[in-house]
Amino acid sequence: MKKKISWWVIVTGAIVGLSAVLLTHFGNPANMGFCIACFLRDIAGSLGLHSAGKVQYIRPEIIGLVLGAFVMSVCTKEFRAKSGSAPALRFVLGAFVMIGALAFLGCPLRMVLRLAGGDANALVGLVGFGAGIFAGTLFLKKGFSLKRSYDSVPLEGVVLPVSMTVILLLFLTVPVIFKLSEAGPGSKHAPVWLALALSMVIGALAQRSRLCMAGGIRDAVMFGDFKLLSGFVAIFLVALIGNLVTKQFHWGFQLQPIAHSSHVWNFLGMTLVGWGSVLLGGCPLRQLILAGSGNGDSTVTVFGMLAGAAAAHNFGLAGTADSTNAAGEFVRGGLSNTGKIAVVSGIVVCLAVSVLNLPKFVKKQEAK
Repeated sequence: MKKKISWWVIVTGAIVGLSAVLLTHFGNPANMGFCIACFLRDIAGSLGLHSAGKVQYIRPEIIGLVLGAFVMSVCTKEFRAKSGSAPALRFVLGAFVMIGALAFLGCPLRMVLRLAGGDANALVGLVGFGAGIFAGTLFLKKGFSLKRSYDSVPLEGVVLPVSMTVILLLFLTVPVIFKLSEAGPGSKHAPVWLALALSMVIGALAQRSRLCMAGGIRDAVMFGDFKLLSGFVAIFLVALIGNLVTKQFHWGFQLQPIAHSSHVWNFLGMTLVGWGSVLLGGCPLRQLILAGSGNGDSTVTVFGMLAGAAAAHNFGLAGTADSTNAAGEFVRGGLSNTGKIAVVSGIVVCLAVSVLNLPKFVKKQEAK
């Protein structure tokens, strides 16, 4: 059984890596065949939740992941509507995970894809991500919990799949109602049907395999179990081979596609993502898959991530990419002061949530 589950994860990872290369080849931004944070940010902008004109598009990849997970969970009778596990905290943590990801300019999935494209800044992000996960596991070992969720009415479990279906239908029939970028990353995208088809397959496979970057490192640290982590190794290797074959591999730190070389904030941004993901029970990709499978708590987390994306661009919290000026001189990107404050604040919030949800503190509150 363990071997079978391991192969599910590896096959899923390989298909994700191949799909990422294909989507980039057919129009998605460089090193961004898939990025949960970036694509949720684009959807938030397209819905009018922020006004950053260069990052507004209804990304079919997000919709496909949710719908693929939904279909697979129904077919395997694993769809289960449940909710009630600290929804307000999950919303806040989801928002801060998004802020951390946009400080780094990518989610854990894009971090792996950036590394496969030669972006050495992703190594810094990976170390930060691992540090955040390690911090989270220290509290898991001490009994941290956001408490269990409970069975709910079926309608609770289909909120995100139905919402995504409505958005897709409106996008296909009356796209004029959405804000769509004419320049920048939001204007670069693969054909809708290709993106939707590939992401639905991946959503279905990820639901079956439980693919999760944060979960992979967490399980490796806590239990010496590398099954989930093997999926992301497969993503990296397949994407690396694809980038080498298509000559899209370019090693270095500076002027990487939609990336910055401000190492401290790459590290801390992904530390926030890793820590928050452990507390939530899964990385941004896993939250989408769980929400598609009926988990109302993950749906709340996804809404929190959308709110975090809106805040990041409405208040200048997101990272800015390295660039060159009119004279051709290198200009290092990074975070504004408000962005730095937001990332540090998110880490403090993760620490507070971790401590105050340990058994000894919970018992004190219950005793009152």
